[in-house]
Amino acid sequence: MYGKVLIPLDGSELAECSLDHLRNLSKGDKIGETILLHVLDPIIWCGEGCDFVAVRNIQFRQAEKYIDKIKSQLGSEGIHARAEILESGIVASSIVDYAKENAVDLIIISSHGYTGTKRWLFGSVALRVLHDSHVPVLLIRPESCR
Repeated sequence: MYGKVLIPLDGSELAECSLDHLRNLSKGDKIGETILLHVLDPIIWCGEGCDFVAVRNIQFRQAEKYIDKIKSQLGSEGIHARAEILESGIVASSIVDYAKENAVDLIIISSHGYTGTKRWLFGSVALRVLHDSHVPVLLIRPESCR
């Protein structure tokens, strides 16, 4: 039994692949609490004269709408989840720190499956979480969702 399970979501379909595994664990009553986490990157490329606060507020509202939609979908399936939105420049560190500070027992995260140059350019949040986490991480490969 996992008392707290953390599901990091970035708004992509691939990130949502982790939800199928959450559903499977929930069927066996192996989860106490589910936390949906969306980490906003506050670095917004804004031109001169751009209203950074307005853009940030729009970004936050979009994240809220997205995470509430997922929470509602899970709720209709009988899975109670709470949603959290954080702002941070380093997404992977935010996920790992949140898990540690909130006594999370398991992180279920999907990898986008980048390899080669794409991985070097974009990095891999999932692999960084896997490497840095002090709690078990269930890493979902993109092939399992296609």
